[in-house]
Amino acid sequence: MSQFIIYFNQQWVGEHSEEWFASRGPLANAVVSEMRDAGVLVFAAGVEEDSDAALVADATSGTTTITPGLYAPAEQYIGGFTVIDVADDADARVWGAKLAEACGWPQQIRRVY
Repeated sequence: MSQFIIYFNQQWVGEHSEEWFASRGPLANAVVSEMRDAGVLVFAAGVEEDSDAALVADATSGTTTITPGLYAPAEQYIGGFTVIDVADDADARVWGAKLAEACGWPQQIRRVY
C-alpha cells in the first residue's frame, strides 16, 4: 500500500454562489464516506481560509519562535487535503478524480513518502 495526499489550493476553488457551495458539500462528504467504507481514508480536512490565522514555528536561529501569519507571502495556499492509503497510482487517480468531480475544482495528487 502507498499513501497519497490529494489537495487543492484555495485559489483553485473560484468564485461561486453560496447555493453552489452548499450543493458541493454533500457530494464531497459522500466521496470521503466512500473512502472510509473502502478502507483507504487516512485523514481529510479543510484548512482555515484566513491566512492571517496561520502560525509559523521557526527554529532556524537556534531559538524556536512562533509568529502569526504565513512564513512567506504566497499567491496560493492549501485549502484542503485528503490522505489515502491505496494499492497503487491508479487507485490514487480514481479517488482524486472522484474528489475533483464532487468538489468542482482541481485536485493535486501526490505520493507521500
